[in-house]
Amino acid sequence: MSAIGVIARPDLAEAAPVLRELVRWLRQRGAQVVLEERTAALADGTGGDWTLAPGREVAAQVDAVVVLGGDGTLLGASRLIPAERPIPVLGVNFGSLGFLTEVTLGELYPTLESVLAGRYKYEERRMLRGLLRRQGQPDLCDDALNDVVVTKATLSRIIELDVSVDGLFVSTFRADGLIVSSPTGSTAYNLAAGGPILHPTLPAIVLTPICPHMLTNRPLVVNDGSAIEVRLRSPQDGEVHLTFDGQRGFPMRGQDSVHITRSPRTLRLVAAAGRDYFAVLRTKLKWGESTVRERG
Repeated sequence: MSAIGVIARPDLAEAAPVLRELVRWLRQRGAQVVLEERTAALADGTGGDWTLAPGREVAAQVDAVVVLGGDGTLLGASRLIPAERPIPVLGVNFGSLGFLTEVTLGELYPTLESVLAGRYKYEERRMLRGLLRRQGQPDLCDDALNDVVVTKATLSRIIELDVSVDGLFVSTFRADGLIVSSPTGSTAYNLAAGGPILHPTLPAIVLTPICPHMLTNRPLVVNDGSAIEVRLRSPQDGEVHLTFDGQRGFPMRGQDSVHITRSPRTLRLVAAAGRDYFAVLRTKLKWGESTVRERG
């Protein structure tokens, strides 16, 4: 690997010394460093020993990307990776372990050494593609690593959504909204709404209603080769929103429909050596802690 891109959360002041040291470390090993424009402001003092590029151009110029921040920062970075070049992404978490940014600061350089040597462990994380269709308007399309969500505004009433899978009607959901989640996103909004945890390598998509007003509504897991259609039944202009990973959103109108499929894009997520997915779950969800306290 001859070129490494670095993207950091722009307001993460504590990342500044790590970023400066990271640039020096990479340059000492002969790697070219490409910094995202806003990230470069944190690197002040490195002597400009790097190339500057807009976010979307960083991934086009490098062989791997290091993301400094949290899961939200990595979600934003995932959209910058070109579909035709699924380069490895190494997420470094500042603070507690993240579901996506699972590499700690202490593990940064050993993990990066394996990336430079081409001996790294990774998982191909499936992404979703959502298409908003409105009569007489061009389609709006975007990808999401975690989830595509149709949700009501804060003060609006319950919404009604007609849901179909592969052209077959499933149900009309009367709820605060609907989460369509990838396996990676199953531990995000989906989990908070009572949905199941899916192993990130499963070829599946989970549909989870948000606060359903029908006791029989439960999460539904379908194959990720399925085509899901969510149609807004009631005309609530401006009171319903379509969101991608909770970072990008579009207002919906009555009779709008959202078509969700598996995206052709994937995220090649570098795994920390010596830690598996279940270890991350145990740490984040504090599994077994009550048992340990009771035994203590």
